[in-house]
Amino acid sequence: MIRQYELVERVKAYDPSADEDLLNRAYVYSMKAHGSQTRASGDPYFLHPLEVAGILTQMKLDAGTIATALLHDTVEDTVATLEDIERVFGKEIARLVDGVTKLSRLELNSEQAKQAENFRKLVLAMSEDIRVLLVKLADRLHNMRTLFHLKKPEKRRRIARETIEIYSPLAERIGMHKIKDELDDLAFAELNPDARDSILAQLARLRSEGENRVQTIITELRELLAAEGLPDVSVTGREKSAYSIWRKLQRKNVSFEQLSDIMAFRITVGTVGECYQALGIVHAHYPVVPGRFKDYISTPKPNGYRSLHTGVIGPGRNRIEVQIRTQDMHEIAELGVAAHWAYKQDHQPRPTGGEYRWLRELLDILEHAQKPEEFLEHTKLELFQDQVFCFTPKGDLIALPRGATPVDFAYAVHSQVGDHCVGAKINGRMLPLRTQLQNGDQVDIVTSKAQTPVPGWERFVVTGKARARIRKFLRTQQRAQYMELGRGMLMRQFKSEGYEFTEKALENAAKIFQQPTVDDLMAGVGSGLHSVREVFHAVFPGHKAQAAPALRETEESAPKPKAKNRKESALPIRGLIPGMAVHYARCCHPLPGDRIVGIVTTGKGVTIHTIDCETLESFHESPERWIDVSWETGPDSPEEHVGRISVVIANEQGSLGTLFTVIGKNQGNVIHQKITNRSTDYFELLIDIDVKDAKHLTNIMAALRATPAIHSVERARGR
Repeated sequence: MIRQYELVERVKAYDPSADEDLLNRAYVYSMKAHGSQTRASGDPYFLHPLEVAGILTQMKLDAGTIATALLHDTVEDTVATLEDIERVFGKEIARLVDGVTKLSRLELNSEQAKQAENFRKLVLAMSEDIRVLLVKLADRLHNMRTLFHLKKPEKRRRIARETIEIYSPLAERIGMHKIKDELDDLAFAELNPDARDSILAQLARLRSEGENRVQTIITELRELLAAEGLPDVSVTGREKSAYSIWRKLQRKNVSFEQLSDIMAFRITVGTVGECYQALGIVHAHYPVVPGRFKDYISTPKPNGYRSLHTGVIGPGRNRIEVQIRTQDMHEIAELGVAAHWAYKQDHQPRPTGGEYRWLRELLDILEHAQKPEEFLEHTKLELFQDQVFCFTPKGDLIALPRGATPVDFAYAVHSQVGDHCVGAKINGRMLPLRTQLQNGDQVDIVTSKAQTPVPGWERFVVTGKARARIRKFLRTQQRAQYMELGRGMLMRQFKSEGYEFTEKALENAAKIFQQPTVDDLMAGVGSGLHSVREVFHAVFPGHKAQAAPALRETEESAPKPKAKNRKESALPIRGLIPGMAVHYARCCHPLPGDRIVGIVTTGKGVTIHTIDCETLESFHESPERWIDVSWETGPDSPEEHVGRISVVIANEQGSLGTLFTVIGKNQGNVIHQKITNRSTDYFELLIDIDVKDAKHLTNIMAALRATPAIHSVERARGR
């Protein structure tokens, strides 16, 4: 156990002006507050906050952070209150302690929800002061070091998984690679001990066979640099951690024997110029592995990390990774943001959470997520991915996860830019919005005030911020459409039963269905959550329908329901966004001019089918789900629809070009085509075409049939 005077001496060693009285009071207060409490190991509980404080002294953090570490569990696990902490230690320490508190008193529906809600609070707290995260990471590190004392395997695994999915990526994001590596290794030992033991055994075998290859390579690199004019350099080497090797094995899908770059060497020099000089020397003497060079000095990582990385076929034909940096860069690489808190004579301004773009983006996700679990999902997306670095037209650097698209880039620039994005120029060329960005791309986003987020974007965006914004917009739009649809369905039901529809009549039904408002009830009806009949009978429980049996008998006896040609009974469907409250079935691709019917589908609203669609056979036993709909089109209706045709075309030179030319000349726009069969004589294709209505598609088909190269054209059904 660290003695009181030892802790104070540790802090005073790197910060002579540290508040000694604050440290002494925090030490005594925490020890008395935890009293006789013990941990799962049987050790006094006070040992835990003391060890957390000890970890933070190794990072040379200020006295306020050390005091927070000593006090971080007092509010949660003892009778002490936040008011007590504020009275004794002041507002700043109380705020930090409150930010670190685990909030275990929250009563949420699931362990995942509880974890997510705790993480939300952590993000809010660390956005105000990044020291909250530093204490939390030290707290998690000590808990992981003592994890084996917990008796329940499922609890150990849950904590380890939370560590590797959330806290390890957070440590990496603020540049604390030393803590990240230890958290990863401790979690890996719990989650996959067999794999870890296997990798450690393989490393031990390589060491025994290689006769200390690491030291041999270090010696050769040091002698080479000295001979070329860099005598005062430090060269160190290490094997990569078991977990990082495991990640590589998974990512590259290779065996351990095939993985050659398991050794990393660090060259530490005096100046930035010497970094590039050392790089030139290494590249001049050893073959470079293509694609492995990264310059994080000219383009630092968002967490401030700076270094040169390269891969070479080094001494003894060993494939190695070499990192070249200055001593200052090394301190930031090991301690990240904590290096900025280390005591300095000039008392430079210290960082706050607001300096980190990724932290602001987490706050943005927090604002737009609907529930804690969704926030946690988006956050994992945001934290746990490799990065690409792209530039705005003005040269500003934007860091994004690997696989990001121009839509992700647009949302990273600003939420409004993302919402109104209609296109993107990548390195001066207009490219599709689903294009994956590469390192160094310059991206210019084209916007339009008329544009809104599109449902299809969610399928290819990878950042949590973009996904959260798109989902929020779709939820807002979807609810409005569900509500209008539900209102129309209820009005029709009331009218058919001889009652006048009023929203006031639905107030009691909303309570019965446990909906907060009448609007929520109507949205539930529109989404298929509640049936129209259930709601109607909740409003009029004594009502006996007279026409219902005859209607059911008629519907069941008919081979297929007929769409009535009555505008007054039809629900409008024009202008609705596909994929939301009302969308068009892909099994039959209905077009204006086709006779159509609507089917209420739980969670999707209404799906529009053509009246002769074979899929309707499966809904004959549920006549209450059928809705009489019709097209409401006119000259002011510019919306285009997708028509699908099946084409058999001669396998001749130029026939495909003729096919698409004919479609284009008839004002059709091909959006997708697929070859379904191919022979020496003919091709069979499915082609999706943007058309105005069924008549437009018929005209295109007629033009195609008149083309000699085309054998047959039919309107296609099915996916």
